[in-house]
Amino acid sequence: MAYEVEKKVVSKNFQENIDFLSERLGVKKSFDVIQLDLEYAGRKMALFMVDGFVKDDILHYLMKYLSELSPEQIEENTLQRLLKTYIPYVEIDKSNDLNSVVHTVLAGPTALVVDGIDEVILIDARTYPVRGPQEPDMERVVRGSRDGYVETIVFNTALTRRRIRDRSLRMEYLQVGRRSKTDVVVCYLEDIADLDHVKDLKKSLEAIDTDGLPMGEKTIEEFIAGRHLNPYPMVRYTERPDTAAAHLYEGHVIVFVDGSPSALITPTTFWHHLQHAEEYRNKPVVGAYLRIVRFMAVWTSIFLLPLWYLLAENPGLLPPGLEFIGINEQGHIPLLIQFLLIEIGIDVLRMAAIHTPSSLATALGLVAALMIGQVAVEVGLLTYEVVLYLAIAAIGTFATPSYELGLANRIFRIILLLFTAWLGVIGFVGGITCWIIMLARMKSFNVPYLYPFIPFNYRGMRDVLFRAPMPLKNRRPTFLHPQDPDR
Repeated sequence: MAYEVEKKVVSKNFQENIDFLSERLGVKKSFDVIQLDLEYAGRKMALFMVDGFVKDDILHYLMKYLSELSPEQIEENTLQRLLKTYIPYVEIDKSNDLNSVVHTVLAGPTALVVDGIDEVILIDARTYPVRGPQEPDMERVVRGSRDGYVETIVFNTALTRRRIRDRSLRMEYLQVGRRSKTDVVVCYLEDIADLDHVKDLKKSLEAIDTDGLPMGEKTIEEFIAGRHLNPYPMVRYTERPDTAAAHLYEGHVIVFVDGSPSALITPTTFWHHLQHAEEYRNKPVVGAYLRIVRFMAVWTSIFLLPLWYLLAENPGLLPPGLEFIGINEQGHIPLLIQFLLIEIGIDVLRMAAIHTPSSLATALGLVAALMIGQVAVEVGLLTYEVVLYLAIAAIGTFATPSYELGLANRIFRIILLLFTAWLGVIGFVGGITCWIIMLARMKSFNVPYLYPFIPFNYRGMRDVLFRAPMPLKNRRPTFLHPQDPDR
């Protein structure tokens, strides 16, 4: 059967409307789609709803109220009397498109069809199964709020409004997906954000042509950001309402997707993925120190292994006094193969940790550290130096605030290692140069990815390297083109 989306006008024939909705919703084929035939005030009525999405107590109250109506009360202007007088509920609407009614019912609201009315009444008395707001595992802080976004979009927008009581905060609603009709909200501050970017972002979302968004925000990113062969993230993800609020005040635009606990922050640069809420939960000096330490960890995770491999394979490059950096005992397997084996091994261990129940996580760690790592060194499969420097690089990867950036840096580290093994010093320097050029050519929604490093901006680079005191953060980033940077 073709998937039709054309407008189907509500007929004046009550039975024709009932038959259409029943057939399209699959009332007789799906146990959870309910058609409730009623008769109130001398008129035939029917309720269409999805079991599990509807609030039973509210519908029971509305049905009881309707049962007390007399035919004379709704004899004239029936639709207006029901909407404005006899259905006492906050979220109520009407529609004359049966196809639209079908999509609405599948999203949760209840449809009320009344004989003699050529429009369907929509009662948004829905509820979704939802977990409570909990602190995100990826963005924990020592001090600070413990609430995080959940899989229900209305909860997420409410958590954001709780922190931004600004009259210019806008939440614009869209539906994406031909079949899924997934709820998407574009959030921004109207008198701060670049409205041209908002317009372009909404245009990109509306242009998405796909059946649905099975992976939620990740599917959205692939459509609006492109660059499928580039591992570096074009948007930033956050599950913290306070982080989202801070970016909204700067002029960013955020996208919420129903069914996803992560919000997309646009546009972002490379440096946004290196920021963490913990830096702003401490005094400026402490926050600046934490940021510098984090930068050192990230650079170590990228460059340490290729650099050590270069020096180990070319001892003549080592300055006097640093000979200990090399290898004390040569293993039975070439260094490059050892690095590739242990890189793959760490990824396998990470995957195993994800799929292992928390009650067995400690046992998995013991197996990896003692039975595999130690034995691999003793039998000559790996050398102590390889294990040491890979462990340092792995810690730097885990210290990267953005999970997506950490994975991208890991891929580049392996590529740089291969270039170094192939061409030596030329491969190491050339690989880094090509990496910088690639990042410099990238743009996130017309914003240079390496800004404010390339193109250079002193004030912006200072704010990147050092966590400035809060009063100095009133100046909004100029690359976002805020309507009033100093307001």
